[in-house]
Amino acid sequence: MGIVKISDPLHESLRVASQALSRSINAQAEHWMRIGMLAELHPQLNHSEICQLLIRAEQEGGLDLARLAGWAQPAKAKASVKGGRA
Repeated sequence: MGIVKISDPLHESLRVASQALSRSINAQAEHWMRIGMLAELHPQLNHSEICQLLIRAEQEGGLDLARLAGWAQPAKAKASVKGGRA
């Protein structure tokens, strides 16, 4: 974990948004960073599509930003072998 320094006006915006959306200030900041990063990486997607992408990622076992960003390859499924047959 690290410390990110932000301006006082942005911190106040975070405080207001976090209270309105029932999130901690850190959770709200992380949400905005996640949305912003994905918007920069996928400029063709609108906000609704980014939210859908995040929901699908969560349904598939959790948010992996490196995979969503295209920085990591998904793990390849291992073929199961039963009774000596492939």
